[in-house]
Amino acid sequence: MRRILGIALAVLLLGGVVAVVLAGGEKTPPTATKTVKGVIGSEKSEYFRDPDVVKALAGKGYTVKTETSGSWAMDQLALKDFDFAFPSSSEPAPEIEAAAGVKGAQTTKPFFSPLVVIARANAAKVLADNNLAKMTGKNSGTLLMGPYLKAAAEDRNWQDLSGSAAFTELSGRVYIKTTDPATSNSGALFLAATSNVANDKTVVSDEAGIDRTAPLMQKLIRVQGALEPSTDDPFRAFISGSGEPLILAYESQVASLLQQKLDTGAADNMVVLYPDTTVNSPHTFVPISENAKELGSLLASDPKLRELAVRHGFRPQNGVPEFTAATAAHAAYLNPELTGIRQVSAPTVKILMALAARAKG
Repeated sequence: MRRILGIALAVLLLGGVVAVVLAGGEKTPPTATKTVKGVIGSEKSEYFRDPDVVKALAGKGYTVKTETSGSWAMDQLALKDFDFAFPSSSEPAPEIEAAAGVKGAQTTKPFFSPLVVIARANAAKVLADNNLAKMTGKNSGTLLMGPYLKAAAEDRNWQDLSGSAAFTELSGRVYIKTTDPATSNSGALFLAATSNVANDKTVVSDEAGIDRTAPLMQKLIRVQGALEPSTDDPFRAFISGSGEPLILAYESQVASLLQQKLDTGAADNMVVLYPDTTVNSPHTFVPISENAKELGSLLASDPKLRELAVRHGFRPQNGVPEFTAATAAHAAYLNPELTGIRQVSAPTVKILMALAARAKG
């Protein structure tokens, strides 16, 4: 009897397996066939950690492991230990290629993000009341770079601005908290934009231009004291309610947080100011090993990965409609078309690093 029952049970189990197979069964999760390691800017960490991104990459055959570094310091790393580098703009890419021994590599720019200045609501109001900014809504506006830089050149304090006395948290010098321009992409591009305005709206291209603009760049940087290596720490400090009243960030950080349903109180106290002169930040994928050769193109072209990039606040190349649609619920904070923003080129790496060195003194 036991033998008969055992046979019957085996038949039932086999039938169950056959039924599952015929019905399609549980889908086997995709298995990655290549493991690649990359060095990236910190603002992309959450993107690569996102389980949906991990799954989408695995479906295309990749397991991606990352470490973070300031974009302008990547060429100083032991790049032979990495399969790719992914700085936050195109400017550091040639130096990275040369240091990695892959000069002429087929780089890709999967997505980009403009720089923004995030302000506390009270700080934004004071700036607007003193014609240093122009509000376009309760939580959005434009930083007027000419007037702002004039105030910086004159060492203006918050107390010098009309209406600031009502807000005791606004004290000391008026300045924007940035990252280290010698190592961090956002800090370097901030100098690129501000030096352009200070140089009669012309890209600084020689030693004379550095001499003309360096004194003002020093005022912008030295007042900050210790400089952060990446945008992540000052951004998190701002959102937590600490930190400075004005910080430099990437639009992607703001857009990502808004899509994650930022706490209402924190959101109400945040104003996103787009500098009226800016340098866009095309995140540039530099393949170092053969294993990562196609990964950059995949990040740029795969529909699912583009969708996930937008979820993390990035703008896919030629993806204004995608970005606008995904962030429509947060239009009060963002400027999807970058209306009224003058986009300028950055100086050469040599000039920009010389300017950063002078600015830091």
